[in-house]
Amino acid sequence: MSKDRILSNIRTNKPGSRPLPDIPDFVYPVPDLHAAFSQLAEANASRCITLTSPDEIKDFMQVQFPEAQQIASTYNGFTGNVDLSKIEDPSELKQVDVAIIPGQIGVAENAAIWVTEEACVHRVLPVITQHLILILSKNQLVGNLHEAYRKVKIDGTGYGVFIAGPSKTADIEQSLVIGAQGARSLTIIFIDPS
Repeated sequence: MSKDRILSNIRTNKPGSRPLPDIPDFVYPVPDLHAAFSQLAEANASRCITLTSPDEIKDFMQVQFPEAQQIASTYNGFTGNVDLSKIEDPSELKQVDVAIIPGQIGVAENAAIWVTEEACVHRVLPVITQHLILILSKNQLVGNLHEAYRKVKIDGTGYGVFIAGPSKTADIEQSLVIGAQGARSLTIIFIDPS
């Protein structure tokens, strides 16, 4: 059978178009998204705190990371001492002790936070730093990934990733190791002026 005849038969017997099915609205049934998110984040070995102002981040840093030498921040409410715009080779970021990055969306069902390359400046920053701090507002929380993907602008940035907890592995002698391939800790700071 010739190629032309096969293609002709395909065109002749092609089924008609059909409407796509409706995607149901999956609702995550929890009354308090912040409480649900925080509970799962802590189960993922993360820490959640709430501050009333970005000004409190400085005090938090002095208490939690007093020995941090290299601090990279892309969050408008806190200035670090690493100028990310002058970094040409991302491997230079391996000296960063703490990275502070704004998250765009927090997902209550799995405590994942959507972070974009635009927010990181260098996409390697959240995984090469020793300690990661992600900043969110409670009004950036959604119930589940279905809601998150409706808000995520996939083509709005070159790269984006959901981060759920610090790096973990249990491959080594079946023992859980935190910080094996990435950030050793994740702190989620909610800025809540109320």
